[in-house]
Amino acid sequence: MEYAVISGTEMNVSRIAQGTWAIGGWMWGGTNERESIRTIHAALDRGINLIDTAPVYGFGVSEEIVGKAIEERGNREKVFIATKVGLEWHNGSVSRNSSRDRIRKEVQDSLRRLRTDYLDIYQVHWPDLAVPIEETARTMQALYKEGLIRAIGVSNYSAEQMKRFMSVSELHIVQSPYNLFERQIERDVLAYVRERNLSVFAYGPLCRGLLTGTMRLDTKFTGDDLRQSDPKFQPPHFAQYLNAVQQLDDLAQKRYGKHVMDFAVRWVLDQPGVTSALWGARHPAELEPVAGALDWNLDADTRAAIDQILGQTIDNPIGPEFIAPPARKTVAA
Repeated sequence: MEYAVISGTEMNVSRIAQGTWAIGGWMWGGTNERESIRTIHAALDRGINLIDTAPVYGFGVSEEIVGKAIEERGNREKVFIATKVGLEWHNGSVSRNSSRDRIRKEVQDSLRRLRTDYLDIYQVHWPDLAVPIEETARTMQALYKEGLIRAIGVSNYSAEQMKRFMSVSELHIVQSPYNLFERQIERDVLAYVRERNLSVFAYGPLCRGLLTGTMRLDTKFTGDDLRQSDPKFQPPHFAQYLNAVQQLDDLAQKRYGKHVMDFAVRWVLDQPGVTSALWGARHPAELEPVAGALDWNLDADTRAAIDQILGQTIDNPIGPEFIAPPARKTVAA
């Protein structure tokens, strides 16, 4: 495993993190608690010491599973728990709420579900435009000073939103969607992160399985699987993305003896500013390919070849915007 220190802290975290959105079950076709716990233990056995979760993943289920898994294994101090705040739900409908009162309530709920008395990393899940960013930031800073959290993060924030946040609070981590197919943070977020020496957690490095190389045109998604609403998995885009995956796989095998999955994760890890990439395994066997992404680097010629493939195969790249929960009305300035 590779490790890196989160900027502004002493936390030395694995560069592959265990992502647990799918483990929560919601929008991923359900979950199996014992299998999920086995998966988290398998991640720890592989040297992964960073577990990323959120209350909204399964409406508390993911956090509860993570808490049980870490309690069963022991050595809480050797595991870095990253969770989030700022989304609430009613009858399966999710909305943003990053008010002071909501954050204060959520942190206690997360501590209880995770069976811990502190959170290593606490991240505002989505910007809430109905609450002044400064109010959210001051509340997070207060939790940090109280010792309830050890690092402050934001997720899905723009550079301008981060700037406002940092005007009243410390900030250590920025979590954003980032993969070969979804590169919107290259517009301004990455530049801001590098300028301010923040750490990036990249979520979706395999683009919800698209970059695993296991999908075909006849692959079907059923139930509440979120890929049913992702335009990348619908005609005519799906065929273009699969064509790109095949060409990337050919390039990976020719130049490195690797597969597209290794290629995709390594590409993310090689980007300046990226501390960790989230690996969303649901079964222990899905962690076996982790080693293929470690201890090597892409050369400049290969990075250029990747960009050329993407430019030739995908007409209109589609971002991850479909994931965003509804925003509330903007607060008055």
